[in-house]
Parts: sequence; structure tokens; C-alpha cells
Amino acid sequence: MTDKPSALNADGISEPFAVEDVPWQEWSENKRYGSRFRYLSGFGGAGHVGVAIEELAPGMESTLNYYHMLEEEQSLIIEGEMTLKLGDKTYRVKAGDYVCFPAGQKAGHSFYNHSDAPCRFLMIGEKNPNDVIVYPETGRVSVRLTGEGYDKSAVMEYWQGADKDRKDGI
Repeated sequence: MTDKPSALNADGISEPFAVEDVPWQEWSENKRYGSRFRYLSGFGGAGHVGVAIEELAPGMESTLNYYHMLEEEQSLIIEGEMTLKLGDKTYRVKAGDYVCFPAGQKAGHSFYNHSDAPCRFLMIGEKNPNDVIVYPETGRVSVRLTGEGYDKSAVMEYWQGADKDRKDGI
């Protein structure tokens, strides 16, 4: 493994690199959620498309179940097998399987490793700065542009809170 922090050279040009040169990063939330990943596109200096190799340990879920309104994602299973939770259905996926999550498809998705071995997969996605992400299980709505999250059940009517009787326009 190299000590180089990215694939960018002194002139800011992204040069070829080995996947093994990209350091593993890890995250977890208690005992249910977490994975380790190599953020390939970030290492290469990309800003519009995100590509990562992820490894999901046995018994772990990749993330909260979610879908994107403006951003498309795709995944290729590289090694092992796991369960894809997609809307109200589940699918067993294994090495060689491919799945697309089109923007605006209102079916939350996440992966769960039901097996006794790690599962590796490639995640590809846009990095739309204006995206809205919906989490059906928790009711959270995340607005990437503002960096804020909202409770989907707290819906407002258009005129709610407005002073409709005021006449001076100020």
C-alpha cells in the first residue's frame, strides 16, 4: 500500500492507481449498521460520480433503508452473498449480480449480510448536491443542499403560518 493520499500528481492530474492503494475506512452505528469501504472516486479526485468498494460483515446492515429523489445509484456484487431490501421485498444477491436504483424510484433500499462471510460490492452513484433522500422506515427526509433533515410526518400546507390578512405587503 502506498502512503500517497490521492491519485492526484503535483500538477493536479489524476493518475492511474491500484485499488489496494486506497485506504479502507470504517464506520458503524451500534451492532446493527456498519461497513468498511474504499472510496475509489474520492482517491482519484472525482467530484461528480461516487464509486466505492464496500465490505459488509456478517450480520451487519449497510445503512438505513433509503431512496434518492434526484440521484441514481447502482451496485455490483463482487464477492459473497447478502440480502437486498428493496421496498417491501427482499432479494438474495450474490457475486455477479447487478442492481440499479433509479432516481425517484420510491422504494427504499439497503443491504443486509445474512451469510457467515463478508460480502464485497461496488457502489456507484451520482453526487448531486441538490438531492433529497427519503428514509421510509424512520420518516426522515434529508435535504443535501441545506445539510438538514426533516420529519416527513410534519407536513405543512402552503399558506400555513402566513399572515393572509395583512394588506401593506411589508
